[in-house]
Amino acid sequence: MNAIASAAPAVAMLAAFACLLGGGWLIRTRRDAKRGWLMIVMAFVLVGNVLIWTL
Repeated sequence: MNAIASAAPAVAMLAAFACLLGGGWLIRTRRDAKRGWLMIVMAFVLVGNVLIWTL
């Protein structure tokens, strides 16, 4: 496995964590709840992709 393929799951998990925090912040501060929920869904999709990549 090359370096980029090894780093992709780690970068995706960092992005998922950031989307989870950002989505929660958007929902909590009542700025844009729709985008907040979409960011949370995107975080779950990214985690699912990482699970598939690591199998």
